[in-house]
Amino acid sequence: MSGPPASTPGMDPAVVIRSKPYIAALVLAALLGVPISAIAYGFLALVATIQRYIFDGLPNQVLGGPAPAWWPLPWLVLCGLLTALTIRYLPGTGGHSPAFGFKTGGGPPNGRELVGIILAALTTLSLGAVLGPEAPLIAIGGGLGALAVHLVKKDAPPMALTIMASAGSFAAISTLLGSPVLGAFLIMEAAGIGGMTLSLVALPGLLASGVGALVFVGLDGWTGLGSFSLALPVVPPAEPPTLATLGWAVIMGAAGALLGWLIRWVGLSLRPVVHLNRVLVTSALGLLIGLTAMAYQLISGHSFTQVLFSGQDALPELVEHAADYPLGVLVLLIACKTLAYGLSLSAFRGGPVFPSMFIGAALGIAASGLPGMNLAAAIGMGIGAMCAAMLRLPLTSTLLATLLLGVDGVAVTPQVVVAVAVAFVIANVLPTPGPRPGPTPRPGADPKASVAPDDVGPVQNRAPGKADHAK
Repeated sequence: MSGPPASTPGMDPAVVIRSKPYIAALVLAALLGVPISAIAYGFLALVATIQRYIFDGLPNQVLGGPAPAWWPLPWLVLCGLLTALTIRYLPGTGGHSPAFGFKTGGGPPNGRELVGIILAALTTLSLGAVLGPEAPLIAIGGGLGALAVHLVKKDAPPMALTIMASAGSFAAISTLLGSPVLGAFLIMEAAGIGGMTLSLVALPGLLASGVGALVFVGLDGWTGLGSFSLALPVVPPAEPPTLATLGWAVIMGAAGALLGWLIRWVGLSLRPVVHLNRVLVTSALGLLIGLTAMAYQLISGHSFTQVLFSGQDALPELVEHAADYPLGVLVLLIACKTLAYGLSLSAFRGGPVFPSMFIGAALGIAASGLPGMNLAAAIGMGIGAMCAAMLRLPLTSTLLATLLLGVDGVAVTPQVVVAVAVAFVIANVLPTPGPRPGPTPRPGADPKASVAPDDVGPVQNRAPGKADHAK
């Protein structure tokens, strides 16, 4: 995905901010916020429409009732097949591999690469793989922002491309996480910049995200398709922090770090296998994800949709009916979602935020019955710990957990901070799970073919058109 650069040598941000081109960039960022946020809204609406039709409407039409437990199997195989073909044959390898976490850097994707990113994300998100939409939307918004600059001025300086690409990314996820500020914070912390350079890049982005948020709200009211913003309509009441909950926060942080390590181990360990034959292996992984969801429904009696998808839509229902889930069902849900998430990381395209939040919330609900624990604090600690383990962004992880709980998030902030800090430290101390390089070359094969293009970093750092042809 595209994002602000870590640094720009030879640039004086104070001079740039006072310049007329920068003022023009602010105006352009505000204008770009409208079409880019509308495209992002349309993409999310299309994903939701396909999901509802395939997993709700179609089984009612074909079978005359709710989808049976086996229903996800053919669709997850198709998901793997279409995603793999997109990654292999279209330029840009469908964007970043999510197995390496939430990353920014490099230039924005070009027009040809955007097609692959959109198609890979659409199949991944619509047909049941366990990844979120935030990473593809950031890449799409960045690519569209850079494309707009090229259309206006083909010889635009690199800084103009960087600012407009960042503004496009901000606009694309303006309300996805429930707040345009939170989405902007996610991008800026991942980029790892600060000082005046942060203000230089962030100001157009914040402006574009503010405009984009208004567009999202307007389209929601006009179309009635939904807001697509993460929110909890029902939030459990929070209680003041106690020594007991702070003690449990340490344990929750450690549990989140270990669970995150396990998820990443699954994803990174399978990547060399995926690169042996991407189409075949990705289709097989889709089947395994479907079997995991089917097993959950058969054993628990709850819908397989809780295991599939990003978890964004299932999270509010899980929290609202937390008291209705026996401990055994919650443990099974965590295990199945963890496995499906790890499998999805290895070969599909999407973001790591929403599945981490769902698993963290389920972990918190399961722990809420411990002595001295309360539900709101447990959910906040679980979400914060899992996000810190998977994203490696402690400030964003804290905000994700506390802002999601609304006004009650203030009361649980101390426990969330402890859980996030513990998870972040442990996640960085633990060894990197799984092998990172590509598979050992087969006898007679070209040694260079063993290192897949998406192992070497952001898609933008590779030559356009170099799709993943490793088998």
